[in-house]
Amino acid sequence: MTSAHIGESLGAYVDGELPPDRAMEIAEHLTTCAECSQDYDAMLVTVRTAREGLVHYSAPDVLRARIRASLREETAPSVARVMPSPRRAWRIPWNAVAAALVIAVASSSVTMVASRRASDSPVAQEVLASHIRSLMPEHLTDVRSNDQHNVKPWFNGRLDFSPAVPRLEEQGFPLLGGRVDYVGGRPVAVVVYGRRQHVINVFSWPVSNDGGAAPAPQTRHGYNLEHWRADGVEHWAVSDLNSAELRQFVGLMNP
Repeated sequence: MTSAHIGESLGAYVDGELPPDRAMEIAEHLTTCAECSQDYDAMLVTVRTAREGLVHYSAPDVLRARIRASLREETAPSVARVMPSPRRAWRIPWNAVAAALVIAVASSSVTMVASRRASDSPVAQEVLASHIRSLMPEHLTDVRSNDQHNVKPWFNGRLDFSPAVPRLEEQGFPLLGGRVDYVGGRPVAVVVYGRRQHVINVFSWPVSNDGGAAPAPQTRHGYNLEHWRADGVEHWAVSDLNSAELRQFVGLMNP
């Protein structure tokens, strides 16, 4: 065996990928060839250095949610047969369209004013900033679990109230976990849900005003926000999920 021959197989020998007879030949050659033995020692040093200096990263929560959602979609039954065809979907009575337009025009001024006031709120800015910050690796959850009986008790002793943690996996919004964040200088609860590759952060904290408020949608920098108040608790839901699905989610959170 020449040095050229062993050079072609040295890497596989180091990785233990050769058949036993071939590995035995190379081991015997290394005992008699100083040049190949030197190359072998240098390769071992390189491999050891690479392994010791290798940085390991945990998969971010967004990726975990995306994988879980993809697996569910693969196993879910097809719903294509129950979806109306595009042609049938457009067969809407014109009197219904006219009524909808009248209602939209009548309420547009109120909706625009409410949305503008909410979007100018410093609380909305803080909530959105916290949502964006949470999307960084290892910032999304303090407790990672899809079980509400793990997430809800985790807040005990960390906050002065217990947030609602409904399980909505069957409706397509799996629970991912929770964390404590800060809004307006006070700690608040954040319960995290997923929707395909999207993340939904639900912020909540108690307020002195017990009056309820219907969800108010708004959009900032490509993110959709929903704000509502119920049973003395203020809620904000933030996501890059489209507004229709986020509104569906809020409807489940605030039935």
